[in-house]
This record gives sequence, structure tokens and C-alpha cells, in this order.
Amino acid sequence: MKILTILAGLSVLAAASAQAADGAKLYAEKTCVACHGKGANKPLQPNYPKLAGQNSAYAEQQMKDIKSGARSNGQTAAMKGVMHLVSDAEIKILAEYIAKLKP
Repeated sequence: MKILTILAGLSVLAAASAQAADGAKLYAEKTCVACHGKGANKPLQPNYPKLAGQNSAYAEQQMKDIKSGARSNGQTAAMKGVMHLVSDAEIKILAEYIAKLKP
């Protein structure tokens, strides 16, 4: 029983580590880095948001709203061109990734 508990714990750690790697990979692949900066804290333009440390649920909803067109204010036109390439599962991973970055 003790071995199963240890294996379950290792499985959770491996999944969390893989998700963090997936988040970093997606952040680069989906071109987030181009506008929001490598660490999501130095945007290309001063009016683009700093994403590092943002609440993951909020970030996820904003990305979904931009993708669906529910949000169309501010700088969303630039993101709209990219968000159709990002699945809802990838949005969740990206939101969780940027939430863990240091502002």
C-alpha cells in the first residue's frame, strides 16, 4: 500500500512537471511570446498586458472570450487572429502556465 501511495505521488509530480513543460512549449509555439515577452512580463507594446502571475481562471476565460468573439475590446483584434489555432485544452494549460510565472 505504501508503494502505491509513493507511485501515485510520483505520478502527480510527473504530470505537473509535464504540464509546466507543455505550458512553456505552447507559450512559444502559439506565439504568445511575440507580444507578451519571454517571461510574460515584458510585452512588445506598452498597452499589451503583462500576463505573468495572472489568475489562471481569469486568463482562461479571457482567452476563451477572445476566441469566441464575446470579448472584442482593447487589443483583442491581434489575439483573435491567433486564438482560433488554440484549443480549449491548450488554453487551460497556457492559463495555468502564466499563472505560475513571476510578475
